[in-house]
Parts: sequence; structure tokens; C-alpha cells
Amino acid sequence: METHVASEATTISSGGGLADRYAAALYAHADENHVLDTVVYQMVNLGRMIDGSSDFRRLLESPLIDVKSATAAAQAVLVNEGFGKEVRDFVGVISVNRRLRILRDVVSAFATLVAERRGIVTAHVASAHPLNDVQRQQLRARLIEAGYGNVNIDERVDADLLGGLVVRIGARLYDTSLKSRLQRLQYAMKGAA
Repeated sequence: METHVASEATTISSGGGLADRYAAALYAHADENHVLDTVVYQMVNLGRMIDGSSDFRRLLESPLIDVKSATAAAQAVLVNEGFGKEVRDFVGVISVNRRLRILRDVVSAFATLVAERRGIVTAHVASAHPLNDVQRQQLRARLIEAGYGNVNIDERVDADLLGGLVVRIGARLYDTSLKSRLQRLQYAMKGAA
């Protein structure tokens, strides 16, 4: 069930989809009302909250909770966490339109839109273990050396990598993971046999 919802939300958000339209509307509204920086900051925090709270994710993804209850619950959480009126109203609109299940995709689409408008390149980094500050700074320095001047690093942990990093910037993929090295070695050994 959860996989189905996630894949459906990803399908909806891809290529000018619903999540992109919601993100563009929020961006335009925040820019017009001169609160863009505040909304950007709060949307980053909203993404972190969604990622960090399984209870909040269940609220967003559950088809069993009626719209009125889901809206009230989401608003209570947002008020409790100190979110501003613009973000609370925006989540309210998404909830009333029965789209809470794509809220995380909207947050991601908003971050992508902000990065595009500000000329920031996003590097999606997967590592076997969380990066520490020194590793993060070294990675940022290497990306700057590679010609990516203004880089935003989006990190995630993938224990299956065993070690190393996988960095994706746009269509480019840099894979230095131990998992990939072992797979290449395995293919080379099969070819030699």
C-alpha cells in the first residue's frame, strides 16, 4: 500500500505534474507577498518534519482519515511546530483538495523550483553512513572544483552501498560506492572465467 501511494505521488509530480503546479503557486504567492525567504525556510523544515515523523507521514498518507479531521490534525501540528500563516494556509488548501498524500512531493518540487530560480545546483548524495561536517565540506569543495559553483547537497543514507558515495547532479552520476566496485569486480571475474 505504502509503495503504491509513493509511486502514484511520484507519477503525479513528474514533468509538470500536480506537485509542480502547487509548488509554483506557493512560490508565486510568497514572492508576491514578499515572504519568499520565510516560506522557503519553513518548507525546508516541513520536509524535515515529514521525513522525521512516521506519525505525521501516516496522517498525510492515510486514505481512511476524512478531510476535515486530516486538515484539523495537520493544522494543529503546524501550529504547534511554529509554522507561519502562509505555509499553514497552503497545507490547508492541499488538505481540502484531498492531496495531503503528495505534500512531500510538493515540498521537493518547491525546493527544486527555488533552486532553479536562484541558480543553485542540487547534488543528491547517497552514502552508507551519515556524512560528518568535514566530509560535507570536502564534498562541497570537490564539487566546486568540478565546476558546480553554487551547490546544495541533498543527503540520504543507503546502508546497501557498504561504503563510498553515489552523487547525482542532473543527468550525471558519480558512483564510488563499494557496492558498485564489488559488482564490477564480480562481472570482470565472470568474464575471465
